[in-house]
Amino acid sequence: MNKFLGKLVMTREINDCIADDENFAKEVLKALTRYKNHDWGEMCEEDKQMNDEAIKNDNDRVFAAYETSQVKIYIITEYDRSYTTILFSYEY
Repeated sequence: MNKFLGKLVMTREINDCIADDENFAKEVLKALTRYKNHDWGEMCEEDKQMNDEAIKNDNDRVFAAYETSQVKIYIITEYDRSYTTILFSYEY
C-alpha cells in the first residue's frame, strides 16, 4: 500500500469505462501518475497550495481534477490516507 495513496478504489462507472475504452484507461493511468507526483491537474492555484500543505502536514484530504476524453475525473485521497478514490466529476 502506498503511504500517500492508501488503498486505491474507483467507482463502478470508472471501472466500466476503463474496461470498455483503452484510451480512457491510459488517460486514467496518466492522471494517477500525475497525482502521485503531486501534479494536481486542472485545479486553481489556491487548491493546489492547499493540496501541497495537506501533503506536507499530513493533515487534510487531497483533491485533484483531470480532463479526459470522457469527462473530467477527480482523484481524492482521504485525510487519513486510508484510501484514494477515482470518480467522474458528476459522481462527486
